Amino acid sequence: MSELGHNELLDKIPDNHALQGLSEAMIEAWKIYNVKRSVVLFIIEEVTYNICDQKFHEFEIRKQNPSVYVVRKTLTEVANQGKLMEDKRLFVDGHEVAVIYFRCGYSPDQYFGETEWNARLMMERSLAIKSPSIHYHLAGTKKVQQQLAVNGVLEKFLDNPEQIEKIRGIFTGLYSLDSTSEEGRKSYEKAMKNPSRYVVKPQREGGGNNVYDEDIVPFLKSIESSTERDAFIMMDRIHPPVTTNYMVRPATPVKLVKCISELGIFGYIIGDDKGHITQNKQVGHMLRTKLSDANEGGVAAGLGALDSVYLVDVERCCQNPCDCENGAS
Repeated sequence: MSELGHNELLDKIPDNHALQGLSEAMIEAWKIYNVKRSVVLFIIEEVTYNICDQKFHEFEIRKQNPSVYVVRKTLTEVANQGKLMEDKRLFVDGHEVAVIYFRCGYSPDQYFGETEWNARLMMERSLAIKSPSIHYHLAGTKKVQQQLAVNGVLEKFLDNPEQIEKIRGIFTGLYSLDSTSEEGRKSYEKAMKNPSRYVVKPQREGGGNNVYDEDIVPFLKSIESSTERDAFIMMDRIHPPVTTNYMVRPATPVKLVKCISELGIFGYIIGDDKGHITQNKQVGHMLRTKLSDANEGGVAAGLGALDSVYLVDVERCCQNPCDCENGAS
């Protein structure tokens, strides 16, 4: 904005301290573990393409607290170099581990065999504080999300009806595709009759795994009688508002395009198995933008772009719709 000569608009762009906040979270966890010479362990892939933000986190941790060292290991290296003591302290390559930050371990192909699965089990059994915890990791999977959306399930965890309804209000429609249940059979028929209303998703993280539009019908037919069908869920397709903006991508001419955006909020929560929460903070955000007609929007995959939030006055915007049409987010 300054380079465009619009310093008066700088307050429209909110500060974003995600890097500092997430690094602070790992330092806070390290303090809770309370062993001076312990380390923060980053679990990384064999070949890491998305390395820049990992290194920035490492540098920021050292900047905030020079006493905290970061060690980077693959699942295989943890299996070969790790040792779980009788008191459940975890040592990897001679370092006692206070915090484990998983940048790997979300996709089945990252576990090459029992060696890597045993490494994950050893880490989960240890006293080290995990990010995410196994509870949060499972809550991020599609089948668990689908089950949480079933009537009566949230009531097992919460007592306040008003709170339950607020949480249920942020769920989109999530449906089973199981071949053995009546709900699954009904969802299957809905998808076959009107595929454009839904998205079929597997138990996977990241982009490139979902099935959309006209691809849904032949895909579901191909797994109709297979047990593989039970591993998928169906969701209502979300249609976010379309804006007009410039998108800058490698080897692509810069031009004005129709696009849609997805806002992600960064935060951290630290607690124990008894439900006691010691830290719960919102620390930043990320806005990803993709072409309005694109199904997938991964930035690393080259399908989307990182964007910036520009805040507008809702009442003024409603009175002047052209403001939103001209690219205000």
